[in-house]
Amino acid sequence: MRQPLARRLLDRMFVAGEIVEVEQVAPRMRRIRIGGAALGGLTWTPGQHVRLLIGDGGGLLGGVLRTYSVWWHDPTWEALDLIGHDHGGDSPGASWVRNAEPGQEISFMKPEGSFVVGEGPYHVFAGEETASVAFGAMMRALPEDAAVYGAVEAEGPGDHLELPRAMVQVCRNGAPAARSQALVDAVRKLDLPGEPGVAYLAGEARTIQAVRAHLVNERGWVRRDVRTKPFWTPGRKGLD
Repeated sequence: MRQPLARRLLDRMFVAGEIVEVEQVAPRMRRIRIGGAALGGLTWTPGQHVRLLIGDGGGLLGGVLRTYSVWWHDPTWEALDLIGHDHGGDSPGASWVRNAEPGQEISFMKPEGSFVVGEGPYHVFAGEETASVAFGAMMRALPEDAAVYGAVEAEGPGDHLELPRAMVQVCRNGAPAARSQALVDAVRKLDLPGEPGVAYLAGEARTIQAVRAHLVNERGWVRRDVRTKPFWTPGRKGLD
């Protein structure tokens, strides 16, 4: 049983909900809908994420925190959708995505993050599976007449998440996602307007650095027009 202090901290820090629907949206991706009265008061900007309390790891919180981008939220429905990527293995995050079922109770922190759409003459998206969920929400937030370009990488043709805008689809076909030269090459081949726009780069940290270097050094963009969100990199914990 948790101590009273821990219970009070949980109630103050987290929003309580329940899984109400699960859908397989790609071979290794599941859409997980969380519902509950407490979700009706949430504010969310497309591109933001939530931190879920997962498992029973002991300690003050009684579990571990894992970060997921929000695919969709409607306060009038008192629900939000997450899409989790099951990368295999028995890590807490992958296991939660794989085993999520309706009826399970969920605790999560309110949506947060500054990786959201900005203003510019056009928009460029580049990333892999872990980025595509945020990209989908951000693309839906853009005006219908906004010019959008980009490249999204996945393991194979069937592993891509369906997005609101057409993107160049890059397939690794067994190559590592870290330091992905294939994604950098795909961005290099994009036929972009002459003037810089606004770029959104997310996913593996070293790949993001390489894509940003291409935009800044080869296309003459300034760094402030390139928004980045590193979700992971091999051998390092603590990224979103």
